[in-house]
Amino acid sequence: MLELERINEYISQVERSEKETFEPCSGKLKVGLDLGTAYIVLVVLDAENHPVACEKQAASVLRDGVVVDYVGACRIVRELKEKLEERLGRQLEECAIAMPAGTDSSLKTHIYVAESAGMQVIHVLDEPTAANTIYCVSEGVVVDIGGGTTGLAILKDGKVVQIEDEPTGGTHVTLVLAGSYQIPIAEAEAIKLDSSRHTEIFPVVKAVIEKMATIVKKYVSKDSVSAIYLCGGTCCLAGIESIFEKETGIPTYKPANPFLVTPTGIAMNCIQK
Repeated sequence: MLELERINEYISQVERSEKETFEPCSGKLKVGLDLGTAYIVLVVLDAENHPVACEKQAASVLRDGVVVDYVGACRIVRELKEKLEERLGRQLEECAIAMPAGTDSSLKTHIYVAESAGMQVIHVLDEPTAANTIYCVSEGVVVDIGGGTTGLAILKDGKVVQIEDEPTGGTHVTLVLAGSYQIPIAEAEAIKLDSSRHTEIFPVVKAVIEKMATIVKKYVSKDSVSAIYLCGGTCCLAGIESIFEKETGIPTYKPANPFLVTPTGIAMNCIQK
């Protein structure tokens, strides 16, 4: 079972670190770089995983986990790193990154982006596994829904036994909204991010969410896993967990802020392997 109270309290601290810089308790800083389809995020933790600082920026330099605007990605990561270094008064020299499953061919590009900002990549992992560093579940499936993909990691006895990823995510939700409302994509994205309008738009985007749930259902069943644990920016949509539960028949859980789970989990894994 997901320890929602613990997770919500911890992630709320990470969220606060976007505006407030916390004094590290001890040791070397740990940095997580999340190159997402909709956002690029840098999370800094101390050696004991206490939140220190966080910066993020909306971006469209990746598509389905693959860098399509290398120069733009490098620029954004460099700017975010510079902001954090100014806040912290020290250099950030190492980081961890995570990849959607099935995008190994673009791994070197992700590493080059980090290196262009002056950071050495010391650990690479997949996104759902990064999220489970926060969740700490030993059985079930962690589903990370970002801007471009729906990724999942199936866990048995505390170990990842299968990883899958398919191209459906928040970008598709935005496109459906833009088409239904006959508005520009930027306006549709703003509506999607406005939690006060989630009840209004839910019937419009329900079919896209059902498709995401169908992706998960293709790989798991209520007989094979005990629970689904959601994370990723798209999971901020109110009510998404109810669609997953209805489509799969599997109890589905998510924290209050699923967006910052994966980048924070990446930072936790910023250790030499």
